[in-house]
Amino acid sequence: MKVLATNRELNFKYEVLETYTCGIELKGTEVKSVRQAKVNLKDGFALIEKGEVWLKNVYIAHYEQGNRNNVDEMRNRKLLMHKEEISRLLGKVTQGGFTLVPYKMGFEHGYVKVELALCKGKKLYDKRESIKERDAKLKVAQAMKNNI
Repeated sequence: MKVLATNRELNFKYEVLETYTCGIELKGTEVKSVRQAKVNLKDGFALIEKGEVWLKNVYIAHYEQGNRNNVDEMRNRKLLMHKEEISRLLGKVTQGGFTLVPYKMGFEHGYVKVELALCKGKKLYDKRESIKERDAKLKVAQAMKNNI
């Protein structure tokens, strides 16, 4: 998959349990904006309503050469998944504490795909541990670089 947009805050805010690749229903000018990588997944999330998965709060910019065919940047977009996957996700999300967050967006075989992550929110102390681990890895890498 040729990745055009990623959600960099995902690994800091959430603990990723599973990922699912799914299609997304877009209009023509939205596809052209995605090709130009004018997408922001930062505040996005997915909800399951009436057996369908909807991507909400994802920003896809207006296409500059588009005219009246441009649609709202923050509109809700339908995600395309198999019914079995949706029912499995619905069971996990309704347990509580789990959420669906878009992780990556890109092209695969000419189609726009979204990688959804089933996540559990991190507590403040977990975030501190992540920062400590990242700093420790950085110090080790710098020490190895200086010794070589």
